[in-house]
Amino acid sequence: MVTFFLSILLLVIGYFTYGKFIEKLFGTTDSRKTPAYANADGVDYLPMNKHKNALIQLLNIAGTGPIFGPIMGALFGPVAFLWIVFGAIFAGAVHDYLTGMISIRNKGAHIPELAGKFLGTVSKHIVNLFALLLLLLVGTVFVTTPASLLSILVDGKIALWILIMVIFIYYFLSTILPIDKIIGRLYPYFGAVLLIGTLGVGVALLFSDYTIPELTLVNLHPDNVPIIPILFFTITCGALSGFHATQSPIISRTVEKESQGRYVFYGMMIAEAVIAMIWAAAAMSMLDGQTLSEFIATGTPSAVVNEVSMTLLGAIGGTIAVLGAIVLPITSGDTAFRAARSIIADYLKIDQKKIAKRLMIAVPLFVVSALLTQIDFNILWRYFSWANQATAAIALWIATMYLYVKGKNYFVSLIPALFISYMVFVYILNQKIGFNLDLNVSFIVGIVLTAILTVLFFVKAKHNRRDKIETDVIVE
Repeated sequence: MVTFFLSILLLVIGYFTYGKFIEKLFGTTDSRKTPAYANADGVDYLPMNKHKNALIQLLNIAGTGPIFGPIMGALFGPVAFLWIVFGAIFAGAVHDYLTGMISIRNKGAHIPELAGKFLGTVSKHIVNLFALLLLLLVGTVFVTTPASLLSILVDGKIALWILIMVIFIYYFLSTILPIDKIIGRLYPYFGAVLLIGTLGVGVALLFSDYTIPELTLVNLHPDNVPIIPILFFTITCGALSGFHATQSPIISRTVEKESQGRYVFYGMMIAEAVIAMIWAAAAMSMLDGQTLSEFIATGTPSAVVNEVSMTLLGAIGGTIAVLGAIVLPITSGDTAFRAARSIIADYLKIDQKKIAKRLMIAVPLFVVSALLTQIDFNILWRYFSWANQATAAIALWIATMYLYVKGKNYFVSLIPALFISYMVFVYILNQKIGFNLDLNVSFIVGIVLTAILTVLFFVKAKHNRRDKIETDVIVE
C-alpha cells in the first residue's frame, strides 16, 4: 500500500511543482484575448468558467482509457504504477498543457492545423488522417464499451443494439448543438457520478481485506507479454494519450484567460492519472493475473469493472461506480465526434454557424462509425492504441517546435517525444497488426527510424527559426 500512497502523493506534488515550471516556461499572458472572446461564434467559441472547463476537459479526456487501460495494464503487475505516475507528470500533462496553450495562442486551432503550421503542409495532411482515424475509433469504441457496461448493469434485459442506438443519438445531438446546450449542462452531473463512484472504489479498497501490491519491476503478465513496448500502448489515458491532443482544442476555445491553463489542462491530466491508479490498484489487488486475464478475455474489461464495483461497494454503491465508469466513455465519445466535425470543418473551411453545414459533416461520420461497431472490440482497441500514441508523438513534436522557435527550453517536450516516437516505431514493427518483425529487430530498426525522424525535425526547426515563423497569432 506504500507504493500506492506514494504514487498519489507524487502526482499531486507534480502538479504544484513541475506543472508550475511548465506554466512559467510557456509564459501565460492574461492581457491577451483568448479565442473564446476573439473568435466568439456562440457554437464552439464561447467563454465558460474555469471549473466548468476543467470538468469538461477531464470528462473529455478520461474515456474508458483510465479504467480499461489500467485494468489490462494491471496484468503486468505494479510496474504499471511507474508508467502512470512518471508518464503523467513528465509526458502526459506536459503534452496536454502545451497542446491546449498553443491552440489558445492560435485561435483554438486543432492539431492538424498546428501540424501544418509548425511541421509543414505534408504533416498537416498526414495528421488530419491520423486525427480523424483516432477520433472515429474512439467514438466507436466509446459507443460499444458503455453499451456493454449498461447491458451488464441491467442484466441483459435491454437489447444491446437498443443501448447502442440511444448512445449514438446522444452523441449526434452533442456533436451538432452548441457546446453549452448539452455538454455544458449535463457534465456537472456526469462529473458528480464519476467522482462519487471512483472515490467509492478507492476508499472501499483501502478499507477492505485486499492488499495493494508493492512495487516490483518483475513482469507478472500471465502470458509473458513483453513490458516494452506493450505497456505503453495498454495504459495510454492515465499516462500519455494523443486523444487528449484532439480534445484540448475544444476547451481552448472556451477558456476565459491563459492563467487558467495549468488547472484546466495539466491539472486534469493529473486527475485522470489518479483515476487510473485507483482502477489499476483494484484490479491487481482483487484478481490474480490468470483470473484477471480470463475476465478480460471473456467479457472485455467491462466484466472486471462490474466485478470490482459490486464486490467492494455492494449493489447500490456498485451500481453508482459502474455508472461512473459508463460516464467516462460517453463523455469522451460525444466530444470525439464533435472534435472530428470541427477538424473536418477547419480543414475544408466550412463555417459551422448554420446547423445544416454541421449536419453535412456529422451525418457521414456517424454512418462510418456505425459500420465500425461491427468489428471485434479487441482489434479496434489495438488500432486505437497505436493511432493514439502516434498522435501523442506528433503533438509533442509540435510542442517541441513551438518552444524551439521561441528560444525556450524545448527538452521538456523533446524527451517524451523521442521516447514515445521510438515506442510507436517498435510497436508497429513488432505487432501482428503491423510488420510482425522479431522484437529485437524492431528495437534496432526503431532506433534508426527515430534518429532519422529527429534529424529531419531539427532541419525543419532551424529553417523555422531562421524564417522566424509566427508562433502566436496576433489578436485584437
